[in-house]
Amino acid sequence: MASDWLGSLVSINCGPALGVFQGEVSSVDQSSQTISLRQPFHNGVKCSVPEVTFSAMDIRELKILDIRNGCVPNSPSVPSKMSSAPVAVPRGDPRSQERLNSPQQCSKSYGDRHLDVPGQPKAFRRRHNSWSSSSRGANQVTPKKNGVKNGGGQMKHRDDECFGDGVDDGLDADFDFEGNLALFDKAAVFSEIDTSERRGNGARSRGTPQEQTPTRYRHDENILEAKPIVYRQITVPQPGAKEYCTDSGLVVPSISYELHKRLLLVAERHGLSLERRLEMTGVCASQMALTLLGGPNRLTPKNVHQRPTVALLCGPHVQGAQGISCGRHLANHEVEVILFLPNFVKMLDSVTTELALFNKTGGKQVSSIKDLPDTPVDLIINCLDCHENTFLMDQPWYRAAADWANQNRAPVLSIDPPVSGQGQAVEAKWSLSLCLPLPLAEGAGRVYLCDIGVPRHVFQEVGIKYHSPFGCKFVIPLHSA
Repeated sequence: MASDWLGSLVSINCGPALGVFQGEVSSVDQSSQTISLRQPFHNGVKCSVPEVTFSAMDIRELKILDIRNGCVPNSPSVPSKMSSAPVAVPRGDPRSQERLNSPQQCSKSYGDRHLDVPGQPKAFRRRHNSWSSSSRGANQVTPKKNGVKNGGGQMKHRDDECFGDGVDDGLDADFDFEGNLALFDKAAVFSEIDTSERRGNGARSRGTPQEQTPTRYRHDENILEAKPIVYRQITVPQPGAKEYCTDSGLVVPSISYELHKRLLLVAERHGLSLERRLEMTGVCASQMALTLLGGPNRLTPKNVHQRPTVALLCGPHVQGAQGISCGRHLANHEVEVILFLPNFVKMLDSVTTELALFNKTGGKQVSSIKDLPDTPVDLIINCLDCHENTFLMDQPWYRAAADWANQNRAPVLSIDPPVSGQGQAVEAKWSLSLCLPLPLAEGAGRVYLCDIGVPRHVFQEVGIKYHSPFGCKFVIPLHSA
């Protein structure tokens, strides 16, 4: 009779569209081929309605989890499409009725809760955890480690002593992974993450629509701006032909060679001597050259067999002395330096002094182009040009050195190159200017600026309103504004 199934606990699988329901049978109607469950759970979650009715057409599979009576009804009245056959099941302990309202308990199939029932095939048996072992009846058996089966009563008593300890059986119930996973909408979650990231890259409105503020800040970014940023912090009395800007947007104007020369003379009068300037220029230029050569990736104790080679082309002037100072620092950092300097009867004292220090480093000095390497070197440092003595470009040694540099196919770094009007025989990839840049030609390559230590009041004395654009560095890149 249909009433024999009332109160039984069943699991109904309605396919992927509707999901899995568990609950207690409240009514079975043979005429309309329907079955109703009270206190239903849908995919492991309790339903908001007290009762759900299913048609036989929607049911894919029906599992009987617990039968109200201890025996099988004489004439099963389950609808024809509900093909799961009832089986006689022991009543178990009284606490089983308390677990009927748990979604985890409802999600267990019949085979998960009863290991060995007479009349069932061996394929129906499954391994069980301590929860299922503690809930077996007295007529069930538990496999031992050696595979021999004994009576269930004695083993159940041992299991209760070992694993029971009065702990609530609900703590050992299996989690319904399948049911809870069906509740997770993966596409919606990832769509929400993508939307939040797109909003984070843009701007967030705060107050009025005109006030836009970024939603994300760097770890070193000041978010409390007391006053607007002034990007033109350097003004000169006579702006040059070009303007540059730093990576942070600060404007760095170029100055004429006359103003640059007057600035260095005032600095020398206040104590920034030529020797100090040569040392600062050599340090900054060598740091830039070491970075261009590969920095810590190239200059390591494990890479001694591949020491970088630098060819240094210098003339008999202050710019040549700056290059020799740079070569001395490079040689001190295990760089193989080859210095080209023509033989002159008399040279500047600064050149002679720097040359004597360079010879103490073990670097190589040559006076003929024939002694320079035939193969490409790692870097060429050009200090052939002078700001004032342009007649040097007509000298045979100058033209031979420029031709060698252009044919060597190595990148060229020019230190303190002249203004654009004088022309350059060697095309550079990088150029390093001092204090403030000169209006350089297009062949100067990418322009860098180095700080040689001129104080701010020295700038003011020659009419330049100056605020250091260097920040935490001594060499910074400049970009054409």
